[in-house]
Amino acid sequence: MSSIDHLGIAVRSLAEARKFYEALGMKVLGEEVVEHEKVRIAMVPVGESRIELLEATSDDSVIARFIARRGEGLHHVALSVPDLSATVELLKRNGTRLISDEIKVGAGGHLYVFVHPSSAGGVLLELCEDPPLGV
Repeated sequence: MSSIDHLGIAVRSLAEARKFYEALGMKVLGEEVVEHEKVRIAMVPVGESRIELLEATSDDSVIARFIARRGEGLHHVALSVPDLSATVELLKRNGTRLISDEIKVGAGGHLYVFVHPSSAGGVLLELCEDPPLGV
């Protein structure tokens, strides 16, 4: 069964965003850099889900380009799926457009792939799976 894993929010400054969420009494978990995405992230647990704060580490990163075009804000919605490989194969067979056919490893060892907004009602949709045991 799928569930909302997190909402990805593009921010100019993790430090400033952290202050805002902490002022609301929320706990912001440690920061992590995902080198291949050129992004620094921090997670904010919210009930059964999380908010992922995304700060660009390079001017040519996806997040930097997003902020330059649209400003800070909601970047993507992430759904957790039990079997990412099987889900990706099903989507491919159904003609769903993916940002990349390759399943990648992201923050916390989670496996992920992005569905292009043209196939997901105008929303950038991330599908993710918990990291394999032992990671």
